[in-house]
Amino acid sequence: MSHYKAEVIIVMHSLIAQQKAYFRSCRTRSLDERKDSLKALKKAIIENEDAIMNALFADLHKSPSETFMTELGILYREIDYTLEHLKEWDKPVKVKGKTLLPGSKATIYREPYGTVLIIAPWNYPFQLAIAPLIGALASGNCAVIKPSEFAPQTSSVLKWLISKTFPESHVAVIEGRSETAEALLAEPFDYIFFTGSPSIGKKVMEAAAKRLTPHTLELGGKSPAIVHKDADLDKAAKRIAWGKLINAGQTCVAPDYALVHEDIFDTFLQKLKSAVNKQMKDTHKKGHEYPMLVHEHHFDRMVSFLNDGTIVHGGEHDRTKRYFAPTLLTDVSWESPVMQEEIFGPVLPIYSYSSFAEAKELVNNHPQPLAAYLFSGSKAIEQQFVNDIPFGGGCINDTIMHLSTPELPFGGIGPSGNGQYHGFASYDTFTHQKSIVKQSTSFDVPGRYHRGPALLKVLRKLF
Repeated sequence: MSHYKAEVIIVMHSLIAQQKAYFRSCRTRSLDERKDSLKALKKAIIENEDAIMNALFADLHKSPSETFMTELGILYREIDYTLEHLKEWDKPVKVKGKTLLPGSKATIYREPYGTVLIIAPWNYPFQLAIAPLIGALASGNCAVIKPSEFAPQTSSVLKWLISKTFPESHVAVIEGRSETAEALLAEPFDYIFFTGSPSIGKKVMEAAAKRLTPHTLELGGKSPAIVHKDADLDKAAKRIAWGKLINAGQTCVAPDYALVHEDIFDTFLQKLKSAVNKQMKDTHKKGHEYPMLVHEHHFDRMVSFLNDGTIVHGGEHDRTKRYFAPTLLTDVSWESPVMQEEIFGPVLPIYSYSSFAEAKELVNNHPQPLAAYLFSGSKAIEQQFVNDIPFGGGCINDTIMHLSTPELPFGGIGPSGNGQYHGFASYDTFTHQKSIVKQSTSFDVPGRYHRGPALLKVLRKLF
C-alpha cells in the first residue's frame, strides 16, 4: 500500500467515525434541523452562483443559461419541493389489517440510514452531487460526497461550498481519483448512492455486497427516440436536437439513437438538420457557448464513431478545444462500435423502420435503457410504447423533461440502474421503513400460549 493511500484511509476512518458519532447524537433527526440544513444549502448555492458557473465553464465550457437550467435551477426546485412536503412525508403511517391481533396497533416509521456515500459523475458535476444530498439531508443522514476528478474546478468549488456550510461531521467532500473512490467503498457506510457508468456501477455493487450495504445505482444505456409516421415532425426534430445538444450529448438520458418510420425518414432528416443548425447558430457568441467534451480520451471515442456510418450532418471537430459538432449518422450497422455502448456525446445514429412492431423489437433487442422517447399522435401507439418496452422513464412528444420535476421518481431498470430519487422518491431512498406493532396489555387472546387443538382453533379464526 502506498504512503498516500495509507494516509487517505486514515483520514477516511477518522471522518466516518466522526459522522457516525454525529448521527448517533440525533442532531440530524429533528425536522427543524433538517429544514435548516436544506435552507442553508440553498442559500450557499445562491450566494455562490458565479463561482459555480465559472467552474462549470472551465470544466465543460457550459454557458450560464445551460448551467442554470441543468445544474442550479433544478436544485432550487428540488429543495423548495422537499421543504414544502417534508413534514407530511415524516408522519408515521398507521396501518389497519385484518391479520393483526385484537387490540394491537401497527405503524410504519421512517428512519434515516446513518452515514451515506454519494459518488457523483463528471457530466453534471454539481447537480448530480447535490441532488442526492438533498434527499440524504431531508431524511436525517450524514453524508460524504466523492465528486469526479474529471471536473476538477467544480469539485474544488463543491468542497469549499460544503465545508463552509456544514461541519464535516455532518457533510463532507473528499476529492481524489479512482483509488480514493475504491478506498471509500471499503468503508462501513450505511448507504451508497452512485451515479455513473454501468461498468463502474458493477464495481460499486460488488463493494456494497461485501458489507450487504443498501445502495442506489443511477447508470445509463442506449436511450432510443422513436419518431412514428403520425408525429409532429417539426416539434420532434426540435426536441430531439435539443435533448442531444444539451451538454454536447454528455447526458445519461440523451437520445442515443433515433428510429424513424420509413414513410417520413427523408423529410424528418432534413428537419432534424435544420433544427440542429438553428440551435447551434449563436454558440460562437459569449454567453451562448456550446459545451466541450470532458477530456481527450472521450473526444477520441467520438472521433472513432465517425467511421461507423455515413455522416449526413456535422462531423467537424477540434481536439485542441475538445469541440465536437452535433453529428448525424445513417447507414450504421447494429453491430458497429457506436451501437455497442452508450455514446454519451453529440453523435446520433438514425435508423428507419417499417412498422411499430419492428421498432419495439429493435429497442427490446438491447438491454433496458434509462430513458426512451416516442413522437406520435396515436393513443394506441402510446400504449404500446408504455406497456411493451421496458425502460427507466421517458417522454411522449418530448425528451429529457421527465427528470426535471420532483413530482416524478427518476431511475433505471436492470442494467440502467436500480432505485429511484427526486422528490418523495429521494426521501424514500434515504430512509428505512421501520414497522412497529404495539400490543394491548389489557387482555390476552385465549389459547395463544398453548400447543394443540386450542391454538389451532385460534389460528384458523385469525388466518
